[in-house]
Amino acid sequence: MTRDDARNKIIFALDVPGMAEVTKWAGLLSNKVGMFKIGKQLFTACGPEAVRAIRQAGGEVFLDLKYHDIPNTVAMATLEAARLGVQLCNLHALGGYEMMATSMETLRSKCGEQRPKVLAVTILTSSNQETLAEIGIETPIREQVVRLAKLAQRAGVDGVVASPQETSLIREACGSDFLIVTPGVRPAFASVDDQKRIMTPADAVSAGADYLVIGRPISAHADPVQACDLIVDEIVAGKAGL
Repeated sequence: MTRDDARNKIIFALDVPGMAEVTKWAGLLSNKVGMFKIGKQLFTACGPEAVRAIRQAGGEVFLDLKYHDIPNTVAMATLEAARLGVQLCNLHALGGYEMMATSMETLRSKCGEQRPKVLAVTILTSSNQETLAEIGIETPIREQVVRLAKLAQRAGVDGVVASPQETSLIREACGSDFLIVTPGVRPAFASVDDQKRIMTPADAVSAGADYLVIGRPISAHADPVQACDLIVDEIVAGKAGL
C-alpha cells in the first residue's frame, strides 16, 4: 500500500462549532486526509456553508447526519446531500429496509452515477451490550451489526459505518465490494477517550476497513499534520507486515 492509498483512508472528524475552524482545518489538512466528516454539531451551526467551504479548499466531505425518519423524509434529505456534492452520507440501518431502499431508489433515479455513496449506521461505537439492553435489544452486538449490515446491503446501500471490531464479520457476510467505514479508531500514540469498541488504524485496515474516522488523535495533537503522517506510517507499516 502506498502512502497516498493510506492517506485516502483517513476521514478527519471535523467536530468544530464554526466556520473559522472549518477554514483552518480545511487549509491545514486538505492534502493530508482523504475526507472531512461533517457531523451534527457543525452542520447545525453552519449548515451547507461548511460543506461548500471544504469543497472549495479541495477537500471531500462525508456528511455524517445519520438520517432516521419516515422513508420519504430520509430519501429527500439524502437527495439534498447529493446536491451539495458530498462524497459520502449516511442513514440509520435501524430505520429499516423500506427507509433505506426508498432513499437508494431516489438517489439512483435523480442522480445516476453522480450520486454519493451511502452508508448505513449499524451500532454506535459508544454503545456496548448494556447500552443495547437498556433499549430492549438483547441480541449480541456482533450478531446485531451483521444483521443490520446484511439488511442494508439488501436495500441497495453501499456500505456501513461499524466498529472495527466487527469489520471482519461484515466483510465475510457482505463481500469485498461493500464499503466499511470505521470510527472508534485510535492510533498507538492516542488516548481511548469515550470510545468503547476500538482498534488501531493498522489493525482496522487489516481487518477490512475502507475508511477510518479519526478526530481527536489529530485535532488534539500538538502537531496535527505530524499526527496524520504518523497514522499513515501505522497503516503502511501494518500492511507491509502482513
